[in-house]
Amino acid sequence: MKDDCERYKTVCQDEFASIHRKLDNLDTAIRGNGKPGIQLRLDRLEESQRLRSRIVWLIIGAAITLAASAAWRWIWSAGQ
Repeated sequence: MKDDCERYKTVCQDEFASIHRKLDNLDTAIRGNGKPGIQLRLDRLEESQRLRSRIVWLIIGAAITLAASAAWRWIWSAGQ
């Protein structure tokens, strides 16, 4: 039993502390800890992508409407 305690102190304790520090660093990177973290930055990127997609579809719709209107005018003006 005493050997187990000594082994924990000499080997495991430092390893567990190292793992704990790494987990803290990952948690700080994900959550941000007072500054934008990965989670917030990812949310911003996704929102930006949704907005960009809406704008693209709006431009495509406007271009199709413009082309259809021009074609309609051309057809009616050619017939007269």
